[in-house]
Amino acid sequence: MRSLAVASSHPGAAFAAGRTRRLRAASASGRDAISQRWRCEKTQGRSFGSSPRTSHLPGRLYMDVSKNMLTPIAAVSVEQAEASAHLPKGDMWSVHKFGGTCMGTSQRIQNVADIVLRDPSERKLVVVSAMSKVTDMMYNLVNKAQSRDDSYIIALDEVFEKHMATAKDLLGGEDLARFLSQLHTDVSNLKAMLRAIYIAGHATESFSDFVVGHGELWSAQMLSFAIKKSGTPCSWMDMREVLVVNPTGSNQVDPDYLESEKRLEKWFARQPAETIIATGFIASTPENIPTTLKRDGSDFSAAIIGSLVKASQVTIWTDVDGVFSADPRKVNEAVILSTLSYQEAWEMSYFGANVLHPRTIIPVMKYNIPIIIRNMFNISAPGTMICQQPANEDGDLEACVKAFATIDKLALVNVEGTGMAGVPGTASAIFGAVKDVGANVIMISQASSEHSVCFAVPEKEVAAVSAALHVRFREALSSGRLSKVEVIHNCSILAAVGLRMASTPGVSATLFDALAKANINVRAIAQGCSEYNITVVLKQEDCVRALRAAHSRFFLSKTTLAVGIIGPGLIGRTLLNQLKDQAAVLKENMNIDLRVMGITGSRAMVLSDTGIDLAQWQEQLKTEAEPSDLDKFIYHLSENQLFPNRVLVDCTADTSVASHYYDWLKKGIHVITPNKKANSGPLDRYLKLRTLQRASYTHYFYEATVGAGLPIISTLCGLLETGDKILRIEGIFSGTLSYIFNNFEGTRTFSDVVAEAKEAGYTEPDPRDDLSGTDVARKVIILARESGLRLELSDIPVMSLVPEALRSCSTADEYMQKLPSFDQDWGRERKDAEAAGEVLRYVGVVDVVNKKGQVELRRYKRDHPFAQLSGSDNIIAFTTSRYKEQPLIVRGPGAGAEVTAGGVFCDILRLASYLGAPS
Repeated sequence: MRSLAVASSHPGAAFAAGRTRRLRAASASGRDAISQRWRCEKTQGRSFGSSPRTSHLPGRLYMDVSKNMLTPIAAVSVEQAEASAHLPKGDMWSVHKFGGTCMGTSQRIQNVADIVLRDPSERKLVVVSAMSKVTDMMYNLVNKAQSRDDSYIIALDEVFEKHMATAKDLLGGEDLARFLSQLHTDVSNLKAMLRAIYIAGHATESFSDFVVGHGELWSAQMLSFAIKKSGTPCSWMDMREVLVVNPTGSNQVDPDYLESEKRLEKWFARQPAETIIATGFIASTPENIPTTLKRDGSDFSAAIIGSLVKASQVTIWTDVDGVFSADPRKVNEAVILSTLSYQEAWEMSYFGANVLHPRTIIPVMKYNIPIIIRNMFNISAPGTMICQQPANEDGDLEACVKAFATIDKLALVNVEGTGMAGVPGTASAIFGAVKDVGANVIMISQASSEHSVCFAVPEKEVAAVSAALHVRFREALSSGRLSKVEVIHNCSILAAVGLRMASTPGVSATLFDALAKANINVRAIAQGCSEYNITVVLKQEDCVRALRAAHSRFFLSKTTLAVGIIGPGLIGRTLLNQLKDQAAVLKENMNIDLRVMGITGSRAMVLSDTGIDLAQWQEQLKTEAEPSDLDKFIYHLSENQLFPNRVLVDCTADTSVASHYYDWLKKGIHVITPNKKANSGPLDRYLKLRTLQRASYTHYFYEATVGAGLPIISTLCGLLETGDKILRIEGIFSGTLSYIFNNFEGTRTFSDVVAEAKEAGYTEPDPRDDLSGTDVARKVIILARESGLRLELSDIPVMSLVPEALRSCSTADEYMQKLPSFDQDWGRERKDAEAAGEVLRYVGVVDVVNKKGQVELRRYKRDHPFAQLSGSDNIIAFTTSRYKEQPLIVRGPGAGAEVTAGGVFCDILRLASYLGAPS
């Protein structure tokens, strides 16, 4: 047997291991270089793994290269030392773990020391990672050496300089000298080992783990010195002396708790201490071969050691305030969770949440030891406690769903065929083939009929899975027993996590309702009988929107609406001002967050990714605008992944804009408008639009198209939906014409009243647009269609109030100049009505019984409700089967930017309530 003597000057040197049979390609000179270096090390009178403070136990070790293990050179009566102390266990221990970010600089290491010193616990065990980036730097050393890249020497010097500079900032005097001496020794040993790897062109896993573990050794020593300089006794522990694990393949290890407990007892007997600094990440096999706990291993180390000492709690110190209800990079409104059950944390970790690795939870669950996630850089934050199920049993939806997690870059594999039904072993054959290619199955879903099985695997593994399945089921596919093996690429998983979902009705319904209303299609569903999670597979491009929609629906964040405003004219400008004034109130009282993502007029537009400042939008439209482009405007709104719910508000009267409603709704964009052109346009287009609206979760609201701010459409729909039968709708639908005829009395001329209405802003720039009756006709046709009549606008006879002779006037000014010549005719009309005790009113009528409509000037008795209006009020009377003797009347202001914008605003809030906001 060929042996190498190893001085016990440092525990790291004692672990310089490697199997000869794995390095047969290494030259003899490489092995001799290591051997010569190690044989030159002088024993400093310390046992294997002892700290610099415990030099009273002499002893040496040698490395058996053929067996890759450590063996004592000189036997020491360890039993005598072990009898001197017993390891206490229980709540007197608190365990802390500090990650690489926390140990990243000398100041941060000092901050860690201060946190440890402030902990009032009787005993403290602190597990530390290597300084930030050091683990990657150490792996890079090995990679460079086995690639025969000479720059590994420079890279090692960088590691040395980093730790030397940190130590000089942190320590002083004898402590600094002792650490730097050990650092020099370790780096010299590493150079020899890396040289051997360089010559061999290969590094065993043991060699690699030994090299990489030095980062933890150095950070643990520096922290122990930092604590001791305050006068607090402190020992540091090389966890490889204590923690024993069995490699299980698949980049995992299983702790040997019994053997680890025995070794911890022995270590403590040699070095009893109330404060212990331990290395995370590194461990040993039962044969004393150095290994690691793989990625996230420091957290795992802390959980294991916490279970061994039965600690009161394990605190994981990191750079976030706790566990979020969703990934805060995807959901700005994600909140910190105060508590999580072990099972919830486990589920979230599995589904990609940056909480803890699932294996970290296993050791502490057995003893009900809570894990607390805290922010080292914000100590005032209480963090998140992971423990047994909290006592709260209120059963609310928002309480039972704790959080949401996602996994991206997946593919869905669907194996389908009638020959699968009732055939034993089909699923076993499918997943046997998947196992053979080493793919990781993330989720499985199977129909009860066994007609199909689908499962999700990482996108990078799906090609091998598909090929294996085609080979395995070649005969079944050719014979038709299986119809297809289908791969659906670019998928993501969304998981809702909560321990009490099993006992709370409506969770699944609420989740899928939220996704449907966000226009998101679900490809597959899975839910275990434990109901700790509900898992859905969807398109990767929809994942962030789905996450935000679900998050907001369960009241974990505000219901956010991304709003696009088309037409910042009188109504649009008024609406924007109303939104600005109410934004804070909506957030505070109604949990609604309205974000105006874009404003476009006919010439210019302004866009924002997070929301336009409504106090500055007019200035932005002047100074930061780009040329108006409706296609770009829609793309900007529809492709925004931050907000799941998008709505376009068309404040124009433009026919071309209205023609796009169908396409927008089909894209999943809600539409709200006072524009009458879509609903009064061609009948086939209207029917197509309404069919799409009823068949989807995309909403189309248009209350303001008929009565401005009056609830005309909603009243009509309410009557119809409750089974009432509409017989007749009659009303004064134009605020402009209401104002004109309410004021056309006494000695005033018709032209004077029209001029006054135009001056007050009640009319269109050209009053003929109002007096022609076309606007009233559009409202009549909208109500007729809502009542079930299939009429075109041309089917409505309209009595125009514009004299034939004035219809050809080229301008509004010319019309107004010539209008007085018809005052005498209007005067006679008014006097005839007054003589009969009547008034003139311009009305629209929907005669549902006779399936027709009309617009005309009528006379009403002075005691009729239509004769008692004032200003620009509208009035609409519904005669129905229930309201036959006395019609149902809706009356109020029917014109003006404020009330029209208010009607649009009500539709926006109505949409928000449908999407999950409190109603």
